[in-house]
Parts: sequence; C-alpha cells; structure tokens
Amino acid sequence: MVPGHCVCHQCGSLLLCFLSHRIFVLGIGFFTLCFLMTSLGGQFSAKRLGDSPFTIRTEVMGALESRGVLRRMSDMLEMLMKRMDILARLENSTDFHKGDEARFPLDRSPAAGLMERIQAIAQNVSDIAIKVDQILRNSLLNGKVVEGRRDQCEVPRDPKFPDCAGKVEWMRARWTSDPCYAFFGVDGTECSFLIYLSEVEWFCPPLPWRNRTAALPSPPPLPRVQAAFRSDLARLLELIGTGKESLSFMKKRIRHLAQQWLLAAQRLEQKLKGQQRDQKHILIHIGFLTEESGDVFSPRVLKGGPLGEMVQWADILAALFLLGHSLRVTVSLKELQSHLGVPPGRGNCPLTNPLPFDLIYTDYHGLQQMKQHMGLSFKKYRCRVRVIDTFGTEPAYNHEEYATLRGYRTNWGYWNLQPTQFMTMFPHTPDNSFMGFVSEELNKTEKQFIKSNKVSSMAVVYGKEASIWKVGGKEKFLTILNKYMEIHGTVYYETQRPPEVPAFVKNHGLLPQHEFQQLLRKAKLFIGFGFPYEGPAPLEAIANGCVFLQARFNPPHSSLNHEFFRGKPTSREVSSQHPYAEDFIGKPHVWTVDYNNSEEFEAAIKTIMRTQVDPYLPYEYTCEGMLERIHAYIQHQDFCTTSSPPLPPKAKSPAMQSLPSPLALSPNATHLVWSPSASRDPHAWPPVDSLQVWVSETRHACTETCRRHGLVCEPTFFRFLNKKEVFLQLSITCDSTEYEMNHLYPAVAENVHECYLQKEPLLFSCAGYNTKYRRLCPCRDYRKGQVALCRDCL
Repeated sequence: MVPGHCVCHQCGSLLLCFLSHRIFVLGIGFFTLCFLMTSLGGQFSAKRLGDSPFTIRTEVMGALESRGVLRRMSDMLEMLMKRMDILARLENSTDFHKGDEARFPLDRSPAAGLMERIQAIAQNVSDIAIKVDQILRNSLLNGKVVEGRRDQCEVPRDPKFPDCAGKVEWMRARWTSDPCYAFFGVDGTECSFLIYLSEVEWFCPPLPWRNRTAALPSPPPLPRVQAAFRSDLARLLELIGTGKESLSFMKKRIRHLAQQWLLAAQRLEQKLKGQQRDQKHILIHIGFLTEESGDVFSPRVLKGGPLGEMVQWADILAALFLLGHSLRVTVSLKELQSHLGVPPGRGNCPLTNPLPFDLIYTDYHGLQQMKQHMGLSFKKYRCRVRVIDTFGTEPAYNHEEYATLRGYRTNWGYWNLQPTQFMTMFPHTPDNSFMGFVSEELNKTEKQFIKSNKVSSMAVVYGKEASIWKVGGKEKFLTILNKYMEIHGTVYYETQRPPEVPAFVKNHGLLPQHEFQQLLRKAKLFIGFGFPYEGPAPLEAIANGCVFLQARFNPPHSSLNHEFFRGKPTSREVSSQHPYAEDFIGKPHVWTVDYNNSEEFEAAIKTIMRTQVDPYLPYEYTCEGMLERIHAYIQHQDFCTTSSPPLPPKAKSPAMQSLPSPLALSPNATHLVWSPSASRDPHAWPPVDSLQVWVSETRHACTETCRRHGLVCEPTFFRFLNKKEVFLQLSITCDSTEYEMNHLYPAVAENVHECYLQKEPLLFSCAGYNTKYRRLCPCRDYRKGQVALCRDCL
C-alpha cells in the first residue's frame, strides 16, 4: 500500500488511515523544510568540479543557481499544499471527527493547524527569496570593488622573494591541511595567502595596502636582569615536578649532592670576582622522558636500567639553577607546546609569538619534537638550542647534504647545527662541546677512611642488568678472578637469582645509590664486561678508591662492526669500554687488558691487588668543574650572532693573496702559532693566542694529532687554517689547490702535491682520517683537569 492513498472500508480502519495521513504529512513537512534549507546553504558553499579538494568556494551563487533553488522550493511547497487539500476533503467526507471533537479542543481540525504551519513555511521561503535577491544585487554592485582587491592581491614578481609564487601555489592546494593556517586568518582567498606568507612567514613581500602598524620596529628590549648565584635548591626541586620515577631519581640525586653544589657555587662566585652575567631564560625539555618518545627509562629506574642520562640531566639542572638563570622544565609534549607558543594544528606554522627563551637544552627526541611543532620558527631559533648527546655527532653526519651524498646519513644526524651545539657526556669528540656530569667528591678524612678499610680481595662487577652478564667468555676470566678475589654483583631480580650470574658471585640485588657507594668504598676492584659504554659508574668507582679493570677491544668497536653503534652519528672507534678512563686517567687507576689473553688478565689482577691507589676524581667531573664549563659556554657561545666564516674563492685570484695569514712559524719551525704582530679580537673565544697548527700523519685524525702534542683539537680555529698561504708557511708544495666539501679538509695529498681547502664551514671537523691525506689541525692548550677550556678561557 502506498502511504497517503489508503482505501478505508470500515470505520475502525478510518482512524488508522487518518493518523497515517497526519504522520506522513508532518514528516513530509519536516523533511521538506530540511531539504530546502540545506539546498539553499549548499548552493552558497558548493564546489566547482575543477576546485582542489582542499579549496572552499566562497563566492555568492549566481542568479541562475538562485532561481533554480527558489523554483524547487516553490514546487515542493505546492505539492505539500495539494496533499493537505486532499486530507481536508477526506476529513469532510466522514462523520468520524464529530465524535472525537474533545481530542482537538483548540483546533477545528488537525489539518487546519498543519495548514497554518505550512503557510508559515511558505512565508519564510518568500522572505528567503527576497534576501537572495538582495545578495545578488549587492554582489553585482560590489563586483568592481572585489575585482580591485583581487588586483591588489596578485602574486608579486619580486626577485628578492623568489619562492613567493611557489608558496602561494602550495597554499592554494594545501591550506586546509593544517588548522594552524586558519588560526592565522587564512580563508582560501589570494589575499589571505599573501598576508600570511608576508606577515606570518617571510616568503612574500609585504602588501602595500596593508596596515603597517604591526611591522613597525619593536621598542628596545628592557635592561637585562643580572644573574646571581643561588644558595638554595628547594625551588629547583619544585620546578622538576613529580609523576615519574625518573624525576624522583633526579631529585634524590640533587638532594644528595646539594652541599657539594652549594660549596662549588660559592667558590666559583669568588673566582669570577663580581663578573657581570646576564640572566638567561632557559627551557629544559627532556625529550626522552616524554610519553610520545616512549619513555622507556622511567619504568626501568627501579629495575637496574641505565641511569647515565638521568644523572647528567640532574646535574645540568642543578648547575644552570645555581648559576642564577631562569628555568622552565618540561617532560611532556603538551608542556613544550605551551611554553613555546605553538599554534593549534599539526605544526606547519611558525610560533604565535617570538621565542621567550634565550636557550633551550634538549636531547635528540626533544629536537625532533621541536622541529615537528615549530614550523619555520625551528629554523629561525635553532641557533638557541643545545643538544645533550651522549655519544656525540660528528660534522660529516650533521651536514644534511653531505651526509646524504657521502653515505653518512643516519636516523640521528643531518640537523645542520653548529657541531658545538651538541654537548657530550665525555670529551671524546672535540667537534662537540663537553657537558659532562659530576661525581661525589670526598674530603681528606673520607679518603683516608676509605684507604684504611679497603678489602684487597674484593671485586664488584659493573652491570646491574642480567643481560650484561650474558657476554660470551665471561666464565673464563671470572674463574681466574675468583681464584684471587671475592666477586660481588648488584644485578636486579624480582623473585629468583638471575641464571646468568654464576653461583660463586655474591649478588646483592639492585642497591640504592648510597649502599652501592658503600660497597665501592670497601672493594679493591671494579670490573667491566665491555658494556655499557662510557657510563658514570667507573668514575664513581675510581672516586671511591677502586681500580677499574676493563677489556681492550681489538679491533675497536664502531658503527662498522658493532650493532650498538650502528646508526649513531659518529665514526668514532672505541678501543675499550670506557675510552675516557683509558686515555685521560690511565694507570694505576685504570687498567685496560685483553680479556682473551688469560696470562695478561691474571697478571693484571695480581698487580692490582698489590697496588695502593688513592681515591681520584678529575676536576672536570666535580661540581665546580661543571659549573665552570657551563658558565663559560653560556657567556661565550653565541651561535645566533656569530657569522660563519666567508667561503673561499672558487678559483685562483689575486684576492686570495689580499689578506696576510695571522699565523707565524714557531721558533723551532715545527708548527704554526698566532703571530705576535697579528691583531687579536678581544671577544674571540677561545682566545687565538692558544692556537697551534700541526700537520697530521696519514693515519691520524686531528683529535689524535693534537693529543700527541699535549693539546686538544679546537674546531673554531679551522677558519684561520683554511687558506693557501698556510700550506706555504708549512713548506708544503701545492701544484694545485681545490675547494671542495669534505670533512677532512684542509689537507694535502703529498704524493701528488695536491692541496685541498674546505668549501663548507659546517664540515670543519677534528674527527676522521684517510691514508691519502695529511690534515691541517688546529690545536689549543687546556686547563689542568678541564680539557673543555683553554688556560685563558675562563
């Protein structure tokens, strides 16, 4: 049966038939009204077939479209009125309604009320039609004005803004891909594209008809607040926050070392003698602790997981705070976005306001998060970033184009930062800055107590996770060690002893830091299994009077032969588990032997047992040493205003001879030094007086070359070496001189008398060697116990 055309044969069915008509007509009325309104609204925002899927049509519909909509509205209303008329006649042909008048006390019939509603809808449609006519007339009257504005918003052809047209084309197709564009006022029109690209970004020239008030020079900044050393760490503990085991660990460490930190701050304050220091606004974003990066560290804090990174971050926070700077600490992406002023959206737009921080300390995870959410502002402000980078990032991996072309690209490199913006845990990569951490410093009384209570036959194994004990061949050297010493372990376990730990090892389980230190103060030996690499524990053991015994790697471990280093942005070859301990501390505190040579291993054990050693801690790993370093970096490292050295000319020309070299041959004619007659920039850091230029052997990097002369490689000095005159001063014959991108340059291929200069300043590198070249190496002196600073750098 078709609704609306019931055939009623009995009075009882007439009620059902009438109600069906009434419900049907009400439904028709409601859906008709919805259709009319959506049709009208849809016409105003309809898309043309040729429009991009990301483009919204904003023009008013044309006259023909408007009349079509009104005609459809009129036809549907007419049909509705006819149906209501049929219903009324049906009502009049029966007597049913006479017995049921009490149901409709206010209306003579239900159809009459519905008719009035339909008439009201018709009147509304009439009003809409009038308004549409008004819109059409206004659009015709204003057509010339709109066309005039379009003329003002044509894409400019300005050679100073070569990317403008391409960016406008991109915006046409993609402006709806990120809500941040609408946040900045982009609405799909050419004018909004150009306003955004000229005032929010900087790809297009300013529009001449725009109000230029916003572009007026900003008032001069307010005078800087002077930084003052702090004498209380309570406020820092509040800034760090709560909610993660990793944060609790860092706060416990800061509390434990509080007195040493405060005394060190007092000593440095006296050493600086009232030196004026601007207070910096610093954001510390610990990216690896954010949920978005996985935060694999926090759950492992109580299970023997690696703590080196958290040790370092705790010490960085304490040092920056005590130096008197203003800090904000974040361990979540949401907090990072809030502090930076990230607009709502997917991160393609610049920040809503100028960056409120002078410096940002973060890690690789945080660096990636910042890049994803800062848009173009990341490129603008990346000079303010300092990246805490445990294993270092060499220039060859940092330069995106070079890394891609030469096979150095990894998951962690190619950021195009100044290499000294990366800050390492140990001073193994002079191309980076050395940040470090601190170990607890003992006073004379504590040192004497430790010496008198050492147990010469007690050894502690370096490794809190059971996986470390799976190293192949450990049974062989542990059996030898067990002949002479009682072996203790601190391996984490929950319910039963880890099967990887031999039965003759006395395992204490995971110990709190204080109890672990007490164990070290009794033990004679701290022995490593080869992993983890370069952690803080060996320095803590040596500071507590232990001898550190570690394996020599032959061949050295690197990204070429060891899975752990694969993908890391460094080609460094690690000759032992802890190269810093091997190279900078050495015997009698550190012994590096071949664990596969049983005779060498056993002889080392016997000698260590007979040798008396005092607790020892390098100055650079004391609280005062770290405060010195960070103070010097903040005062002197400015990657935002320091311009890169000019590129050398592409071909031989008289211009190459225009500026004399500021270097001179040393009195013994073995190397170059800064000439006494050359001018000195008083603001240069490190001071140029500390520079010495040496030529490497073919198998040595500049790092090794400088170390062999009791110096350290200083990459900021490469700019003084990158000249043809320097080869002549060193009596190096150059039949030809080329300028190329190569992280080993400047260098000479002596067998063919070819000399090479560096074309890309970001590739100046202390790291790397090739048997074909002898490299020109910039070296400098350094403070005793503080390799990061030259003698006059503080």
